[in-house]
Formats: sequence, structure tokens, C-alpha cells
Amino acid sequence: MSGGVPSRSSRVRQLIRGPRPESVPVLVGRACALVGLVDVAAGVFPRFRHSRMHTMAEVLPGALGPFAAALSLSAGVLLLLLAHGLKRGKRRAWRAAVALLPAGAVAQFTYRHSIVGALISVALLVPLLVHRDQFRALPDPRSRWRALANFVLMGAGSLMLGLVIVSAHPGRLIGDPSLADRITHVLYGLFGFEGPVDYQGNTSWTVAFSLGALGWITAVTTIYLAFRPEHPAARLTEEDEARLRALLEKHGGRDSLGHFALRRDKAVVFSPSGKAAVTYRVVSGVMLASGDPIGDVEAWPGAIERFMDEAKAHSWTPAVMGCSETGGEVWTRETGLDALELGDEAVVDVADFSLAGRAMRNVRQMVKRIERAGYETRVRRVRDLGEAELERIRRAAEDWRGTDTERGFSMALGRVGDPADGDCLIATAHKADPEPGPYGDLKAILHFVPWGTDGVSLDLMRRDRSADPGMNELLIVAALQAAPKFGIARVSLNFAMFRSALARGEKIGAGPVLRAWRGLLVFLSRWFQIESLYKFNAKFQPRWEPRFVVYRASGDLPRIGFAAMQAEGFVNLALPLPRFLRRAPSPARVCAHQMAERDVRAA
Repeated sequence: MSGGVPSRSSRVRQLIRGPRPESVPVLVGRACALVGLVDVAAGVFPRFRHSRMHTMAEVLPGALGPFAAALSLSAGVLLLLLAHGLKRGKRRAWRAAVALLPAGAVAQFTYRHSIVGALISVALLVPLLVHRDQFRALPDPRSRWRALANFVLMGAGSLMLGLVIVSAHPGRLIGDPSLADRITHVLYGLFGFEGPVDYQGNTSWTVAFSLGALGWITAVTTIYLAFRPEHPAARLTEEDEARLRALLEKHGGRDSLGHFALRRDKAVVFSPSGKAAVTYRVVSGVMLASGDPIGDVEAWPGAIERFMDEAKAHSWTPAVMGCSETGGEVWTRETGLDALELGDEAVVDVADFSLAGRAMRNVRQMVKRIERAGYETRVRRVRDLGEAELERIRRAAEDWRGTDTERGFSMALGRVGDPADGDCLIATAHKADPEPGPYGDLKAILHFVPWGTDGVSLDLMRRDRSADPGMNELLIVAALQAAPKFGIARVSLNFAMFRSALARGEKIGAGPVLRAWRGLLVFLSRWFQIESLYKFNAKFQPRWEPRFVVYRASGDLPRIGFAAMQAEGFVNLALPLPRFLRRAPSPARVCAHQMAERDVRAA
């Protein structure tokens, strides 16, 4: 046969050998999901329940009549809940499936005397036992508040599915119950009580058993999530932060995003030599790193290997947001991942910056107009500010945020005025004759983090909404003009997503595909500030440095994008808690590599 086309004998051998071990979790998860859907349909719709397909699909015990319908429904929902964990190779999902399938086989034979149903349970159990080494993934970060989320989501799902169950027997209904009566019947049934809807024959028992099963599953899963051991999200320990700061002192000038690795809601893995590190956060099963690894480039492969080992141990999807071209090359070379250009970072060289010239006319005119309105600027290091002024700046930055959620992850530090960040730069705008307000003459704030010894990177921009427009332009110009006295030669501004597409799409001669892509980006800018950030950065005539996203497979990109939006604060799925109910921070979780290193140092 010609190269690339498998022969019939090779296909037969592959069929006999079965699937590759690493693909077993996905196949088993899909099988459980399919059988779960069939069992839900069999428990809800009476005609489907008596079909041959149901006999082939049952995994948990069933019997004709009300009990069979309820158990079929329970089996389907439980299998659907387990399917995602099995796909990711989660150990606890494997244990639950191994416990359920034998019980289902025994009950299948006991209640229905169905050999086919028992054999299907055994058939699904065999690959679970044979390939048990493929189900080793450790738990994800979690808290007991997920029990409340489960109760809300499962309750809503049970209510909708219950309405389908109540309405799935039109020929057996007595009278014509209203929608309110049907909802009442579902709510009563979930708690095990009889509702206002009546049926002929045994159908009342079938509906009652099915609704009771839904209520039981909702209660059991909620109780399990509420009382299982907590596995808190990782945080930087003081020791980890000290080691990262030491690496940044030596190698911090290489990446403008390096200082953002010191966010205290990130975890870290170090290379075996301790000369490099990768910081990350886990969001919705995605292990999300940002920027380049910290430290010596020669030691990056060791840190990257630790990162990938940690992702594999938990069955997390690895991803890197906003790495440089050099970082993307190392990531792809060491891991086999792919890289995609995400956008560009705007970097202004202080020596080349000037307000003179036609290109800077708009910025120059705006700055002069604001200065004539009575505003003045101050640019200082954090360590040079008094505690009272720092506290006023912190409170103003929080009050002027504009959203309930603190946004930023890959290019945001998440704090202002911390004593450990004395090298950070703060630019403030003040009104000469301010109107009465909680922050006096303070009208706008820019916060920059260090980029090595001769650069800074923009962290946040906040301003009083009542202040005149142009505060951000005023403070960026003030920071650039004051930079030489602080020994700063380069300033990194905002990141512009898909900048090249926006820039090329508006030029003469752009093709229809590029124009359509730019049109979509402009439309999305209504919510995500894609175009506005690009145009704002372009005012200062920066040089553009490309940034990349590193990913495993194209199918992971939607999931990575959604996780990145959650991490950046554009999507918030967390349930807000009253301030008095919020617990003190849990101890930081350390990875297996860190535990081993500490044991060695202790010995």
C-alpha cells in the first residue's frame, strides 16, 4: 500500500488490540453520557421505555413499571454527572463508576432477568478495570460553596425535567391541569409528596417515583459536595514569593509581564534547579499560565516540564496567555503545543518619545487643555508615598473601578501600594480647586509595575468619573516625561488584542475576509474594548511586540478563551457571598513537586 493509507490487515489488528490506553477515558466518558441520555429518555417517555433500545442501553437496575422508570431516570442522571469526570480521567469518577456498574449488573438481572443489560454493565466495567492506570487525575481546586451552585443548577434542571415527566403522559391525564398545577405537582413530587395532577392507572406511581428520584439525586449530590474535603485554590506562599522576587531581580528585565507573576492568587512550579518558574491559575479545568516563564532561559524547559506534569496529574488543559515570541518558541519546542498570535503589546521607548510633530497633535492638544483646566500631575515611587496618601489612593482605585469584579490576570497585579512593591510607580492627577469629595484633589491614578531595572509596565488606570476627559492621556505623558529621572528607558502600555487584523483591515486593499474579521472585532469591541484599546495605545506611537497564546489542540481554544475571560474578570460564575460570611484565606495548596522539594530540604 502507498504511504499513509492503512491496509485492511492493519485495521483488523488495530480493532483487535482495541483503543489506545490514553483514549480510553474519553471513550468511556462518551459511552456513559450516551447511555445516560438513553436512560433518561427511557425513564421519561413511556413508549421509549419499552423499546429494544432501552434494553441495550440500561446500565443500572430497572424493572417494568414505576420503579423501572424511576431507576432508569436515576441511572441516566448519575451517568451524565460522571461522564465529564471520566473523560478527564478523574480517579473519583472512576471509583464511582466501578461501584455503580457491578451493582447495576446484579440489579439488572435480579429485577428484569435481563442478561443483555447485565452484559452491558460488565462491558463498560472491563475497560475501566483494565485501563485503571488512565484514571489517576487528582481533584480540581474547589470549595464547599459549589454545593450551593449544584443545588441551584440541579434544582432548576430537575424542575424542567419534572415538567417534561408530568406532561409526557397526555393520554393518561385526568382533566386538563394548568401550568401552575403542573409546576406545583413537580415541586411536591421532588420532596416526595403527591401533587394536584391525577393520572389513570399506575401512571401516578410512575410520575411520583420519577420525581422522587430527581429530588433524591439533587439532595445527595448537594450533601456530598457540602461535606467532602475542601481543596482550596492555590495561592503564593511567602517562600514562593521570595523565590520569585529573587528570580525577577536577576532576570526581570527580559519580560514586561514578569512582575505580574507575583499575583498572590496564582500558584507556581519551579524548575528542578530552582532557576526558573511558571506561575498559573486553574480556571474551569484549564491550567492557565501567563507571560513567559520567570528566570534563566536555560532553565525554562525544567519549569515547563513541571508545569506539564502538574497539568497531566490533574487532567487540566494546559494553556499560556500572552507569552512573547521567544517564550512561544520554547513552549512549543519543549511540549509539542501550538502557538497562535493573540495580539500586540505597546512599548514606548522613552528616549524617542516627544509631543512634537503632527502625529502627536491630538495628544498634545488634549494635555494642554487639561493643564489649563487646573490639573497637575505627580509621579512617584510607592516607597516615597506616606501611608495616609497610599490608603487614599487604594480606596479611590477601588471606588473608581467601575465594575463589581476586579479585572485582570495576565497583565494586572491585583493590588496597589503594597509595602513589598516599593519599586512600583504611581502617577496621580490633582485638581487645583476641587469640588468637595471623598478623595479631595485626587482625580486619576496610573499604577506601573517594575520591568527589570530600567522599565515599567502599566498595571491599572483609574479616574474619577466626574473628572474631565483625557486623564489617562495626561498621566501617561507625565509618566513618560518623568521616566528619565527614575532611570526608566521603556514603558509598556496596554495589550491590544488582534491589533494586526484591526490595522490591516482598515487599510486600502484589504480583502473581504480581512474586512469581515475586522468588522467582527469592531462589533465585539462594544463589550471587550478591543478596538478602543488599540486606538488608545496607537496615540503614543509605540513599537508593537507580538504576544501569543499556546494551546494543545484547536478544540481546546473555546474552552481556553472562556477560562481566560473568567480569569480576566469579564465572566464571573462565582456566587457572591455577603462580606460577613467570607472566610479567612485558606492555607496555600502546594503541588507534588513542591512537597517533594521541601521534604528534601528538611532532610
